[in-house]
Amino acid sequence: MYHFICRTLLQNRKVSWKTSYVRYIQTKPLFNSVSIPTKQQSLTVSYLINSCGLSLQQAISASKVVRIENTEKPDSLLKMLATYGFTKTHISRLISKLPKLILAHPEKTIRPKIEYFESLGIRGPDLPRILCYDASILMASLEKQIIPTIDFLKGFVKTNENLVSALKQSICVVRCNINKVMVPNISTLRAHRVPEEHVAKLVIMQPRSLLLRTDLFDEVVSAIKEMGFVPMRPSFILAVRCMSAISKVEWEKKKEVLKSFGWSEDVFLSAFRVQPMLMICSEKKIRDVMDFLMNKAGLMPSDIARCPNLFLASVERRLIPRCAVLQVLMSKAMVTEKLDLVWLLNSSKQYFEKKFVTQFMEDAPEVIKAYQGKMVFQGFSNGL
Repeated sequence: MYHFICRTLLQNRKVSWKTSYVRYIQTKPLFNSVSIPTKQQSLTVSYLINSCGLSLQQAISASKVVRIENTEKPDSLLKMLATYGFTKTHISRLISKLPKLILAHPEKTIRPKIEYFESLGIRGPDLPRILCYDASILMASLEKQIIPTIDFLKGFVKTNENLVSALKQSICVVRCNINKVMVPNISTLRAHRVPEEHVAKLVIMQPRSLLLRTDLFDEVVSAIKEMGFVPMRPSFILAVRCMSAISKVEWEKKKEVLKSFGWSEDVFLSAFRVQPMLMICSEKKIRDVMDFLMNKAGLMPSDIARCPNLFLASVERRLIPRCAVLQVLMSKAMVTEKLDLVWLLNSSKQYFEKKFVTQFMEDAPEVIKAYQGKMVFQGFSNGL
């Protein structure tokens, strides 16, 4: 019986090599990247390429979800968008993200939303730029989704100017389920006695922070309190904004970069409490700042830790030019007093220019070249 079953299975598995090869040819795609459009798709693909600026691959992909049988409505839509400042690049971005938008009714579906955003103060180049971040907003319900969300946000930010600032940071907040995500997260902040004006500041600064999943948001708030942040102080909200924007993996990687330059856990926590936004910087930015300040400017890790604002400054546009100016003045013995480099690098533009640039322009014209970033900074040979 056993041998009979095995023999039967082997016989059933025998397939002619010709049959197998033919099946291989029939199933093998003719092109790896894109398939050839059918006649029914050709008008759609052609229109998306020539009128909307999509690539061939994007157009073929889009033609699988939309079918343009008549170009009258799409033509009207593109013409209307152009009157609001949408360029072909903007339109390409919109349609590639949301192909069905090309079939939307220009007057009934799209224009009322654009006019509404204009009424809020989003005009000129800002209008297409902001709406291109999230094309689906133009297909959302104005009465049921957009207006209620905007009204909710206005309750915190008060003015249209603040509202526009918030939307520039994260227009996708308009599509969120307010009651499911944002309201519970705001309630969490209130439960920890975060002042209303600080909640409003978070909405203006980065509303996306309040779109974090509620359980994760609770974890973030608890972690920030454990680090020693006081909920009633502005730094608490900055820490929320920062920690809600990056993953735990990213967080640890950035800490490791800082520790590789000599920071301990305690030094890190101390610096983070002073300036939470330092962790918004990329790993490369953190590494570049530490490398320049320690290896070129001669600062110690503890010097940088007491002024973490330096991580928010541009190495090329601020740190190098200011150090180059000081290098010129010191080489000519025009500055002899002991300088606090950390304080000078963090000082205002007006103060630094008045103190070290304008008053020395005639006697040491090189300071202009140095301040413009056109002079190589070699480092302070004798320290400061």
